[in-house]
Amino acid sequence: MNKLFNLLLVFIPLTFVASYLNWGPLAVMLIACMAIIPLAKIMGQASEHVAHHTGPTIGGLVSATFGNACELIIALIALNAGMIEVVKASITGSIIANLLLVLGGSFLAGGLKRSEQSFNKMWAATGVTMLTIASFALMLPAALHHVGGPDSQLQDSKMALAISIALIVLYGCQLLFALKTHKHQLGAVESAEVADEPTTSWSLKKSALVLLASTVAIVFLSEKLVGSVEAAAETIGMTKIFVGLILLAIVGNAAENSTAIIMAMKNKMDLSLNIVLGSSTQIAMFVAPVVVIASFIIGKPMDLVFSQAEILAVFASVIVVGRVVHDGKSNWLEGAMLLGLYTILGAAFFFI
Repeated sequence: MNKLFNLLLVFIPLTFVASYLNWGPLAVMLIACMAIIPLAKIMGQASEHVAHHTGPTIGGLVSATFGNACELIIALIALNAGMIEVVKASITGSIIANLLLVLGGSFLAGGLKRSEQSFNKMWAATGVTMLTIASFALMLPAALHHVGGPDSQLQDSKMALAISIALIVLYGCQLLFALKTHKHQLGAVESAEVADEPTTSWSLKKSALVLLASTVAIVFLSEKLVGSVEAAAETIGMTKIFVGLILLAIVGNAAENSTAIIMAMKNKMDLSLNIVLGSSTQIAMFVAPVVVIASFIIGKPMDLVFSQAEILAVFASVIVVGRVVHDGKSNWLEGAMLLGLYTILGAAFFFI
């Protein structure tokens, strides 16, 4: 798998070549997507090595910041470009892709050679509960927006800011719970990246430099990606919402997705589930709030009024995953069910 990611590095310079030679927005978008995938993997590895030097608590904070850095960077650049609907779609798409596509793929891959796999029920319950709260936080602004009058609609952005602050504080409490106060109850389940520490560690200086370099590279690639989304979507007959919900969501999570599936195949279900739920929680309670706060800083306030279809998709995903993981066991059929739901939602959004 590492060899595949290394081969994808060739797409980094190719992105700028495609842009300079005007190969067209579709080519630029697809090549940029392929280029971001290995950089996300490198960023994750650098975070692992930083955590190796700093310990689990600070390492968990590093993972929280950089674990979904690709999604955050893409969202911020799209926000700056005024593509609010694409930003919202990428946020909800990342949550749905993690819960259904990645978890479904993990359950399916891990269960093909085993009748059943088990994982820590306490961590699963905690993660699903946090996601349920986050999904309600995403539902309320839309509900109040549609039932309220013009006066209430003017408060959408301010409401989003207040909710975002609350979500970040709650997410910080979850980190404290998992990495400090109740670490002993969660056993081996720590931050996904911290728990899977590398056998040979880079120096802290090298880790920080790699982290910085990969972040800068992703910023430039994301600019090319976002700049080509609108025209590319029109070229292939897709809406910007579908591109943000499906394509950008999968690209930003590709590195973590592969790790979760590989861990499930190795029967390390605690780690696999932690990657999926941890990443989903980061998106809902860290990335989305940070984007909202950043929108006020740059003078382009963003609300949390998602479309009814997006809200229904997120809420359905959380409910179904909660039902699947409540017993602390999984099998390949449950994975197939999650993948089936993701396919249904993808088809529905394609035709919206």
